Amino acid sequence: MEKHITKIVLTGGPAAGKTTLISRILKEFKQEDGWRVITIPETATELISGFGIKPFGGCMSMLKFQDFVIADQIHKEELALKAAEVVPEENVLIIYDRALMDDKAYISDEEFAETLYRFGGRTEEQVLKGYDAVLHLVTCAKGAEFAYNLGNAARSESLDYAKEMDDRTLRAWSGHHNLRIIDNAINFEDKMNRGIKEIYRILGEPEPMVKKRKYLINMPPIELLCDKYKARPFDMMQTYLCVTNPNIERRIREQKNGGDYLYFYTEKHFMPDGTKWDTEKPISEKKYRQYLLEGDPELSAVHKTKYRFVFGDCRFEIDVYPFCTDKAVMFRYSDKEETFLPPEVEVIKEVTGDPTYKNKQLAIRQAL
Repeated sequence: MEKHITKIVLTGGPAAGKTTLISRILKEFKQEDGWRVITIPETATELISGFGIKPFGGCMSMLKFQDFVIADQIHKEELALKAAEVVPEENVLIIYDRALMDDKAYISDEEFAETLYRFGGRTEEQVLKGYDAVLHLVTCAKGAEFAYNLGNAARSESLDYAKEMDDRTLRAWSGHHNLRIIDNAINFEDKMNRGIKEIYRILGEPEPMVKKRKYLINMPPIELLCDKYKARPFDMMQTYLCVTNPNIERRIREQKNGGDYLYFYTEKHFMPDGTKWDTEKPISEKKYRQYLLEGDPELSAVHKTKYRFVFGDCRFEIDVYPFCTDKAVMFRYSDKEETFLPPEVEVIKEVTGDPTYKNKQLAIRQAL
């Protein structure tokens, strides 16, 4: 079978939400559904934090630093393409956390062209053609200033600098034929949902429904759902961590992905006006194990198996918990108001917005 490899760049100014969107992509496009997601981490951050190579503090000039960044970026991109060719999945999504054109935002146009040419005679036009699409996530410094530091307490860039770099980055990618801009029009959750929808559009796949309704149901015939609707199971374990800030709820998640596992760290920020703001990032298994030592002793870990399937034109997810054998929780995703449910499902009641059935409450009660 022919491979379908799609290469998408996530870019934007500081605190734009790229890391959280990558987490959402990893959770959305699963191996069980025939996808392989290959992520390329931000090169400049790796060089600064891992090698101590940095364009400040007397280490080297910004221009010299770009030589290191571009060399490493080209190497990683070549490895990602080779990996995409050999993995067993037919549908491969390569996600770049920034890519080659981002370097243009930090030096002059002439310096960038000269630096790029030193690596195999590359031109900007050739580089741009190497990516299928570019998603520019606008920095929170433009329209969501209150959230600017939520994802990174150590963030040192000022709001003005973040705005400037957002503009410079957008200009660097402006020549790409498939550039899409995702701003801060509503809220962060909406921004992430729009990002996921753009990914689906780029892939030519049906867009996911964003309106979610939640039900408490009698335990359905799971084997029948798997056979009739091709329901796919995904094992998850969510652990709440000890409170270190009264305005932040921390948790980690282990999620099965084919024969492997993915790990995520999430922070839910509670704002003074009552709004909530989630930031999330993928983490290594080692980091996940370290976080487990910070587990809240007052809360049990929440283990569940999620079954995802399509009925009619709606997507359904059924969460089955080991502590309950006669009931389960079902989610229905659709933009339509009509409620059409699979005939095998018996609804006890709708619990959309009911805090009793939030994961944290289930961690306390261990009962539905």
